[in-house]
Amino acid sequence: MEPTTSGTYRLPPLRMGSVFDLLVRFIKDGVTNSGFTRAVLGLSGGVDSAVVAALAANALGPENVLGILMPHRQSSAAATDDALAVVGATGIRHEKVDITPIVDGFLEAAGATERVRSGNVMARARMIVLYDRSARDASLVLGTSNKTEIMLGYGTLHGDLASALNPIGDLYKTYLWQLAEHLGVPERIVRKAPTADLWEGQTDEAELGFTYREADRLLYLMVDERRSDEELAAAGFSPEFVAGVRDRVRRFQFKRQPPVIAKVGQRTVNVDFRYPRDWGL
Repeated sequence: MEPTTSGTYRLPPLRMGSVFDLLVRFIKDGVTNSGFTRAVLGLSGGVDSAVVAALAANALGPENVLGILMPHRQSSAAATDDALAVVGATGIRHEKVDITPIVDGFLEAAGATERVRSGNVMARARMIVLYDRSARDASLVLGTSNKTEIMLGYGTLHGDLASALNPIGDLYKTYLWQLAEHLGVPERIVRKAPTADLWEGQTDEAELGFTYREADRLLYLMVDERRSDEELAAAGFSPEFVAGVRDRVRRFQFKRQPPVIAKVGQRTVNVDFRYPRDWGL
């Protein structure tokens, strides 16, 4: 699936200072309005979790942010080193929890050998750890999925897509890299190939079949600006690439919404009763 013929289109710039202020306030208000003072997040060694860690440290104070390193026996040592570099750069607290016994025990019991199934179990095992620490420490779980991943459905439902608050879910990966540079995230983390570190040699872009930057250019025009197919073609995107990305966005809508609730009563959760609109009941 060829992304473009010209590749000349670029996303419009963001005012990173304003975005930083907005996201710091979002975290602070989201945590405190829920009656908490602390937050927890998974530290993968990647740029997304590094950005969220830096934002949370600014919003809540590094002493109130806990980053959890959750390696599996197949995880790379470099990922752990990068996660620890984030801890050093942000000053947040950290713990390390080896998820190998959880994951391998379940996979053996289930007789699961497929990569996709094992990857899903890893992602959900990590979220089990995060929500356990959340309950232990009376803290909220922060999400680390960016807008590109969410739009493309590139994530595990009730795994890495789960959270109480997600400060970066409306930022495309391209913008995440820019924000990371603005925040002073270690350069090696910003520059390395994105990976969920689910198996040796796994990378996001190899699985997707195209780069994040190409996807971001198309998604911005297709989703944010609602451009027509003719306009997308004029911007240099091949019909095959447009159709493939559009199909992913449609197919994975179910990952972007809470469970659909059958309406029986007069006011139904997430239908006509929504927070924070209905705080007054």
